[in-house]
Amino acid sequence: MQRPNPHAGMRHLALFVENFDETLRFYNELLGMAVEWQPDADNYYLCSGCDNLALHRYSGQPRSVAGQRLDHLGFILRQPEDVDAWHTFLVENGVAIKAAPRTHRDGARSFYCLDPDGNLVQMIYHPPIAGVL
Repeated sequence: MQRPNPHAGMRHLALFVENFDETLRFYNELLGMAVEWQPDADNYYLCSGCDNLALHRYSGQPRSVAGQRLDHLGFILRQPEDVDAWHTFLVENGVAIKAAPRTHRDGARSFYCLDPDGNLVQMIYHPPIAGVL
């Protein structure tokens, strides 16, 4: 069977979060994602122009996919120096940093932090896709 027409890239992620208000503030106020849609008090859909992040309040209900694990999510930055600027900004706003900025062998530059619900977030300049934004 032949593969269908190409997709437009991975641009949607949905997270169940326990620390809902703090996590919403992190993505909305600190990372600057706009609220695209809020169907109710337990669900927000955020956007930064070319993507969509859904935050769903987790209240102990069984999750739909048993054992599903997310390693981290990433935000693409346009310039390598943006990595350091974001690191400074997030440190100044009390965000937990897991790994300091570093340049990788492939020319990428990134650091890791935690959102208020404990999800690992990578802020990354990745040359092959940074210019596509």
